[in-house]
Amino acid sequence: MASPAIEVEVPVGEGATRTVRVSSPDKTFFPTRGETKRDLVAYYEAVAEPLLAAMGGRPTMLQRFPDGAAGKSFFQKRVPKNPPDWLQTTVVSTPNGTTSDALVVADVAHVVWAVNLGCLGFHPWPYRAATPEVADEARIDLDPGPRTTFDQVREAAAEVRSLLDEVGIAGHPKTTGNRGLHVYVSVEPRWSSTEVRAAVVALARELERRRPDLITAQWWKEERGDDLVFIDFNQNAPHKTVFGAWCVRPRVGGQVSTPLAWDEVATVDPQALTLANVPAKVAAEGDPWAGKDDRPQSLEPLLAWFQRDIDDGLMDAPWPPVYPKQPLEPPRVAPSRARKEDPGDPPEPG
Repeated sequence: MASPAIEVEVPVGEGATRTVRVSSPDKTFFPTRGETKRDLVAYYEAVAEPLLAAMGGRPTMLQRFPDGAAGKSFFQKRVPKNPPDWLQTTVVSTPNGTTSDALVVADVAHVVWAVNLGCLGFHPWPYRAATPEVADEARIDLDPGPRTTFDQVREAAAEVRSLLDEVGIAGHPKTTGNRGLHVYVSVEPRWSSTEVRAAVVALARELERRRPDLITAQWWKEERGDDLVFIDFNQNAPHKTVFGAWCVRPRVGGQVSTPLAWDEVATVDPQALTLANVPAKVAAEGDPWAGKDDRPQSLEPLLAWFQRDIDDGLMDAPWPPVYPKQPLEPPRVAPSRARKEDPGDPPEPG
């Protein structure tokens, strides 16, 4: 039998609160330790300050798991019909131009409202709802191959940091809540998502040149190898979202995508950072990303590298298949398929 609904008084700033109804609060969401919907609400209340610093004001796609992390899921850009009148939304679009009214994380009450719907994955856009024309974050996704170890991911993150330091750009790491790491750069609000992506393409290619034994910038899986770290530049394409900082992953152990200080990267165990212990870590150590957005960074050094590569004859890197063909993009076909389709040189006349 479902537990009776409860009403949660959620702080929304300046001493005000908002009442949010939470149904079936004792439903188990994370089977490993038995955390419930109520526990997830309490987690987000505990990390409200750093969570809102990272996600506040951003359009956010929901990943809903009605039966908890062990169950089936679906993504939802559009908020359901008949939302509460206080819920803030904004219009977002897909690469093909389809629009939706997406949730804006205006305060923790909005997060609790989504948790009540079974949301175990928050995927924010890299811009604020108030300024959708500019991206204010570059998101460097260190994506391990099937045989890549986490020690290799750590080493790749160190290479990212070194290269960013070289060009005077501050990056901020976080766990993904799974096998990888992300490095975020707070960006001066003067570039589009397309330009931010170009900057990360240039970064990925430069890292590959310097550490081809560890890092790849190859979009096609057949060219990456199974034991390298792929810098997934296309996570910065327009309308792409990335799993949110401080958000609990839809995994049975309730792992959290946790922001870190750089000196933590060498020893962190991402599997051990869960909703059960991250609030205590924040209470003891504070927010390692505090002040990140107060120091927006210039992408000009990376964009200069991108232009240098174009001038040297390189084309843009491939885009995901859902996007229209882009200027400077090579043929969007896997290399092995392109070889099969190429008839080669015509035979010499006999």
